[in-house]
This record gives sequence, structure tokens and C-alpha cells, in this order.
Amino acid sequence: MTVSRRTRIVATLGPATDAPGLLERTLAQGVDVIRLNLSHGKPEDHLRRTREAHAAARRLGREIGVLADLQGPKIRIERFASGPVQLQPGADFTLDCRPHPPAGDETRVGVSYLELPGDVRAGDHLLLDDGLVELAVRKVEGPEIHCKVVVGGKLSDRKGLNRRGGGLSLDALSDKDRADIKLAAELKADFLAVSFVRSAADIEEARRLLREAGGNAWLVAKIERAEAIEALGEIIDASDAVMVARGDLGVEIGDAELPGLQKKIIRESLARNRAVITATQMLQSMVESPIPTRAEVLDVANAVIDGTDAVMLSQESAAGKHPEAAVAAMSRICLGAERQFEPAEDISALTHRLDSTDQAIAMASMFLATQLPARAIVALTESGTTAQWLSRYRTSVPIYALTPSAEARRRMLLLRDVKPMAFAGHGAYPALVVREAVRQLFESGDLAIGDRVLLTHGDHTGRGGGTNTMKLLSVGEDGIAESLRDL
Repeated sequence: MTVSRRTRIVATLGPATDAPGLLERTLAQGVDVIRLNLSHGKPEDHLRRTREAHAAARRLGREIGVLADLQGPKIRIERFASGPVQLQPGADFTLDCRPHPPAGDETRVGVSYLELPGDVRAGDHLLLDDGLVELAVRKVEGPEIHCKVVVGGKLSDRKGLNRRGGGLSLDALSDKDRADIKLAAELKADFLAVSFVRSAADIEEARRLLREAGGNAWLVAKIERAEAIEALGEIIDASDAVMVARGDLGVEIGDAELPGLQKKIIRESLARNRAVITATQMLQSMVESPIPTRAEVLDVANAVIDGTDAVMLSQESAAGKHPEAAVAAMSRICLGAERQFEPAEDISALTHRLDSTDQAIAMASMFLATQLPARAIVALTESGTTAQWLSRYRTSVPIYALTPSAEARRRMLLLRDVKPMAFAGHGAYPALVVREAVRQLFESGDLAIGDRVLLTHGDHTGRGGGTNTMKLLSVGEDGIAESLRDL
């Protein structure tokens, strides 16, 4: 069996991947899911990139997942009259929240969110440009917020604004997001990321709008507000996947709290059977440099060891000078972390509440796979649910998920340890389906004669959610599945 990477890679497409041939070469380095950042670009750009990515993946003999990422109601300052300004510590600076304010200068600038004066008070700290500039609120007078510069620096047009500790009242879905949800349905996106989620209601609203538009994507909750930490459990339960969006989250809660929260979000997501993506500035230096820093290597590796399903590239692949090299570096780091780290989890932590038959079968399979040991776990699945349960327990045993559903295969491209494969044998007699599944993996080189295999399936193949059977098998001559009699 060949050694393959177990952690997934999400890479953002953008101008950097538009050069002829570069998209295909970048995907070939190991991209599993492409991300379309709907904060930038026109709808026709995203439609074109999606078509080109699917075409490039087909040429590579692969499938690719598509994640559409909503902009969300990010608060931004408005524009300056004469380009960027330099704010000095101790200087006075005013945020002007009137409609159509004049262009800004070194003393004031407009703000896109006109209700901001009602959300802040004297003593609050406002952070601009991902925390590079910090303002302390002195007083609020009508539509004006008078501040003192605490941390100065260069400030340019349309930079983001956060309040330390969170607490801003704007809705999770803007008018642009509602239009972009329809675009995501048109794109046939496999995943829809919702920015600045505060509660389960935000996810439920996005899901409703997406279904009304004809989309069937998984909903990904981006954890980037301080309020989301307080409602973390309900948000995870309402979502299909979670993203640790470390940029705005770090600004709101402070960088010292971020490492522990990353681990908590990953741990909670796995325990609640949700996929989890770790994102933001993972290889930021590779926007310019062809190689990552050692600190970035350790950051990616730490997320892998924490158990994340996927790691994500943003500006590195969308606008950087070395998108192909960035994906290659991330893949190399993931493989290295996986080689050095052997999972040693207590499976009982995941079995405290068995709610379904397929969950019970998945957990029993994982226990036996580590005790035998087995060479592989093979899940015959329609929707991918059993494979998802299997992947929640971090083990060194690879999981092969065989399904006729292209939609399910693309979704499973976000699940760590799972290798989705097209399989047309569903619908026949179960015994024949099992033989055909093992033979397919033998012929592909994923199994060899004598390998021990755990295989899960349902009595009635072709139906979703019906996994109720686990078999212990060995691979006989010519790839024929044989019952395992001797442990």
C-alpha cells in the first residue's frame, strides 16, 4: 500500500492561480478542496474558476470539492482622501459613522457600519487592520466616536474594524451574503462557509436560504467572533463543519488566548462528529517567499497533531507568488507531522452516547481495527455518514469509503483519514457487493494478499443511513475476500 496524506488541504483560488497551467499544477500538489472567497471577485470569476478547477481535476484523474466562503458583515473603515495615513500613538482620531462622510485624513475616517456608536462606549478598544492599529474610545457623541490612538501605524482604505471582546450587534448575513448564497447554489458548491457566526440561528438561516436556492452544500461555521465561543456547542451542532478562523478571532479575544481556543474548537468538533478546518496565515510568509518559516511549519504540524481534518491556504495561494510551492509545502508538513505522531486516543470518549446504528458499527470497527490490527477499514456507504463517524477517531488505519454518489465523495474530501472512491457495486446481493469491493481495492493496489480488512455495509445496499453490519475479512488469492477465521 502506498503512503498517502491523511490531513486535507483547502486552497483558495484567485488571481495567482489564473496563470495558464498554474491551477492544474497547484491542484496536482495535493489540493482536496478549493475555496472561493466571495469577498473578492465577480460572480463570473468564481463560475469560471470552478469550471476550470473541475476540468483540471478530471485531467489529473481526481475529484475536487468546492467551498464557497461568504464575506459576512465585516465592519470596515471608508477611504482616505490622499492615500494611506500614519497614525501616531497618543493622537486623537475620530470614527465618523454618518452616511456619506467626507474622505478621511490623519484625524478621522468614515465607517461602513452606521450603528457602531450604539455598540461602543468610553473605555472600549477598537482594533483596525487585524489589530495592527489600536484605538481607545474616549467618548461617543452622536454619530462620532472620539478615540485616542494606543498603537499607531499605517492605515489605508477599507481596513477591517473589530471591538476587543466582541459584542457588535450587526447580523451574520448581509444583503451581499444573501445574494452570494444564490451564487453558491449556482456553483453547486459542496460547502458553504458562513462568516462571523454568533449562534445556531445564523447557520439555520443560511441553510434555509441555501435550500430555497436549490443548493445542498454542507454548512461550515466560521468561528471568528468572541460571542461564538460562548455558544460554541450549539453552533457546532447546527453546522456540518467548523472553521477555526484565526484572524478576526485572534483580534477579538487576544492572541494569547488563541492557541488554547484552537485546540478546544477542534476537540469539540470531533466529539460532536463535525469536520473541522484550521485556517488563516498558516504559511503567510509564502505570499512572498518560496519556503515557509520554521514557526509556520510548527503551526501547521501542531494543527495536524491536534486532530484537524483540514488545513487551509488563503492569500498564500490566491494572491501569493508561489501557490504551487505553498500547497507542496503544506502537504509535506502534514505528512511529516503524521509520521511523527501516533494517535493514542481512548475510544471510550467517543462512545459515551451512541445515537445510531451506523455510529455503533463505526466505533466497533475502530476498536477492532486497532486491536487486530487491520490493514484497512472499508465502508460501503451512500451518504458518507459511516465514513465520517469512522474518521472522528484518530487512528493509523486508513479508511476507504466506497460510494456511487459523486456528491458524497466530494464532501468526504474534507474528512481526515478517509479516501473516497467511486464504486458501482451497490444494489446487488450483499455478498457479491463485498467481494467486488475488496477486489476493486486489490486491483487498485490499496490492498494486498493476506491483508486483514474490516468492512461495513447495510443489509440493503443503495440506501443511505442503513449501515448495520461489520465483517472481518482477509484478502485471498486474486483479491477474493475471505472470512477471517484466525486472529
